[in-house]
Amino acid sequence: MNDATPMVRKGRKFDQVLEGAREVFMADGFEGASVDDIARAAGVSKATLYSYFPDKRLLFMEVANTECARQSQSALDTIDMSGPPRDVLCAAGRHFLRFLTSKFGQQIYRICVAESDRFPEIGRAFYQSGPQRMRTEMSGYFQASVERGELKIDDLTLAADQFGELCKADLWPRLMFGVIDQVSPADIDRVVEGAVETFLARYGA
Repeated sequence: MNDATPMVRKGRKFDQVLEGAREVFMADGFEGASVDDIARAAGVSKATLYSYFPDKRLLFMEVANTECARQSQSALDTIDMSGPPRDVLCAAGRHFLRFLTSKFGQQIYRICVAESDRFPEIGRAFYQSGPQRMRTEMSGYFQASVERGELKIDDLTLAADQFGELCKADLWPRLMFGVIDQVSPADIDRVVEGAVETFLARYGA
């Protein structure tokens, strides 16, 4: 695919292309996914695929943004955001860390970093669909918890960012630098439980 600044064109088969790409990317990753396989899974010609997405990186990030939005909505649908802080933080932290440390989550991050100079809009779009939404939702929850007397927080967005960073401790840098290649549910539980305890020690009422 070409190196020109990419443009996305919406059309009748856009969602069909996106779903086929999601299936292939989730199975084979970015590098392993071929345009032929994506076109075949989507049930379209390569010409049709290129007409929507002239660059495979752009297609990957469109899938990534859609998946991040799906993950965010799934968290909102399954977590009782009116619950006590410990319960909400544990559930949100596990959901966040499971996605972040998944093969797909790691690939999203690496593509954003690798393409940030040429295509800064890719990173911005991903941030808005994933991290920014989590930041907004957690800030809103913290505000409600403060009003209920459960937490003591002055800077809500800073607290939301701090919680996200606490959840990345230990596992995320080791994954990114290739020290480990996967994490277990027990690893995630250990890190999230430590993150929640540390956060509540600072902000608990």
